[in-house]
Amino acid sequence: MSIVGILYNVQLLKYAGVNGVAAYGVLMYVNMIFLSVYLGYSVGVSPIISYHYGAQNNNELKGVLKKSVFIMSFFSLILFAAVQLLAKPMSILFVGYDNELMELTQRGFFIYAFSFLFSGVGIFGSSFFTAMNDGLVSASIAFMRTIIFQVISVLVFPLFWGVDGVWLSVVLAEAMALLAVVVFFAANRKKYHY
Repeated sequence: MSIVGILYNVQLLKYAGVNGVAAYGVLMYVNMIFLSVYLGYSVGVSPIISYHYGAQNNNELKGVLKKSVFIMSFFSLILFAAVQLLAKPMSILFVGYDNELMELTQRGFFIYAFSFLFSGVGIFGSSFFTAMNDGLVSASIAFMRTIIFQVISVLVFPLFWGVDGVWLSVVLAEAMALLAVVVFFAANRKKYHY
């Protein structure tokens, strides 16, 4: 994450100057608070998943998986809406002292909010496979989500859309991670009987 953070800062410095880096800092504070909802649920449900997998309660495992995907999707919609509604107040709270910075931050929030539609299931997917004792798949999802997809996106998207491309790169990376999770779920369905 540090490498990715450095790349975002470099790109934002290039396309938006110091205001871009400041706006990114605000977005990251809010992002960590919002992602804690996904992380908390994923970590909290992991022992239940592990128990049902170990006890070979396949129907219970299927039920937990379906309910979890539904819950994460519900949280995704709630968090997306919250960021859209709170973009201006949060921008004013953190950087209201500078109108240009506040507008840049608010625009960043509006675009970045779309990443919350995808990140919940991506985070849950990695945690799910950890709970199933499949560290390779879990690490693959986490690595693709945090390194591969974000690095490629943050290097390419700004070439076409400037600062908006930096904010969009997170959205694309999370969407690709969601697709990877769906592929891993489908590929391992028979193996784990969920």
